[in-house]
Amino acid sequence: MAARERRVYQCQACGAEQAKWSGQCPDCGEWNTLVPAVVATAPARKGLAGYSGDAQGGVQELAAIGLGEEERLPTGFGELDRVLGGGLVPGSVVLIGGDPGIGKSTLLLQALVGVAARPGTVALYVTGEESPQQVRLRAERLGLAATGMRLLAETEVDRTLAAAARERPRVMVVDSVQTAYTEMLPSAPGSVSQVRECAARLVRFAKQTATTVLLVGHVTKEGTLAGPRVLEHMVDTVLYFESDQGSRFRVIRAFKNRFGAANELGVFAMTDRGLREVGNPSAIFLSRHDTPVPGSVVMVTREGSRPLLVEVQALLDESHLATPRRVSVGLDPSRLAMLLAVLHRHGGVATYDQDVFVNVVGGVRVSETGADLAVALAVLSSLRGRPWASDRVAFGEVGLAGEVRPVVGGEERLREAAKHGFRLAVVPKANAPRQPPEGIEVVAVQRLQEALEALD
Repeated sequence: MAARERRVYQCQACGAEQAKWSGQCPDCGEWNTLVPAVVATAPARKGLAGYSGDAQGGVQELAAIGLGEEERLPTGFGELDRVLGGGLVPGSVVLIGGDPGIGKSTLLLQALVGVAARPGTVALYVTGEESPQQVRLRAERLGLAATGMRLLAETEVDRTLAAAARERPRVMVVDSVQTAYTEMLPSAPGSVSQVRECAARLVRFAKQTATTVLLVGHVTKEGTLAGPRVLEHMVDTVLYFESDQGSRFRVIRAFKNRFGAANELGVFAMTDRGLREVGNPSAIFLSRHDTPVPGSVVMVTREGSRPLLVEVQALLDESHLATPRRVSVGLDPSRLAMLLAVLHRHGGVATYDQDVFVNVVGGVRVSETGADLAVALAVLSSLRGRPWASDRVAFGEVGLAGEVRPVVGGEERLREAAKHGFRLAVVPKANAPRQPPEGIEVVAVQRLQEALEALD
């Protein structure tokens, strides 16, 4: 019995199907996202789908499954390998997104050329947005050796998979998944149904052939990956390429990784010869002041498994508004408001008549609670006009009761601070080690008031 077609209205944001059009999608709440679509209805099957009467053959004892050694393929970029969890895993699917022009195609082209240079390794670059001549010109501009890498300009996913089956690449890049389409669906490339179906076929190909597939994804104006949310669930790893406007530094972050730590961070610098990895990221996140200045405190944050030194700056100015401003860049504004309330209640520091501006230097976004203590000290330093010594660091979570709570990876943070020449660290008492790293003194505090006294 042949499949029948039916007409529905499909949401371009979440992929939900509705029988009637409405201004707002009932599933995700987005407005004006329902568009007409034609979907195929599979014929009904009698009985249980896929049931053969004997399911014993597919069931295995968990303890009896062998653990083969996980093989990783280096990309040639230590920072990218770190974010991926140690390199590319055969059969994995990696989705990388970022703003237009940030360097996604440049990074993948450089990585693929490095992979193709390995003896016996076939690498395939599938471009759906550029012509082969444009890709070759970019490779020439970056000074990359074009030998060994295979190139295919194609957007139809079935022809792409047929070519990949002939070439048998070990690594394949699809740039981008929003340009891919299949002729089995009547919708246009980039629609929810096309992106979902093409991604499903690429994932199936990767698992069946042990080919590592890297997908380039477009992002919306809100900075999220375009297409259905199910796309992020289908792949093994989701990477985001981020950058401050006007900055030459690029940060790649893992938001999902089945083969490594999530929230891992890699730092690159954009040059006229392409992207270059930054071996010491802490150096670019610290300002260089000739003398200590009020409102500047260095903290040790943790991104994935890597401790990073970043500088938190605060500026307080007398406010002439009925409601003073609270502005934070790189930090959660709600957490800043909470810290100001804790400072007032448990530290005796009133800021109700001050405009408060807090910034994390270098365009880093700090989402962990370990920045609380550094933010509180920076606010007090700016308010009193007393500089925090340039050889000191601080980290710790501040609770609503005024207590300083421990954070994850205290010893790794202290070792990172000692490695960069810092001599004193104000940390939660529970994070104080029995034997501090050589060259650094640890001041352990339990209450916020004790930490504020370190500024005196």
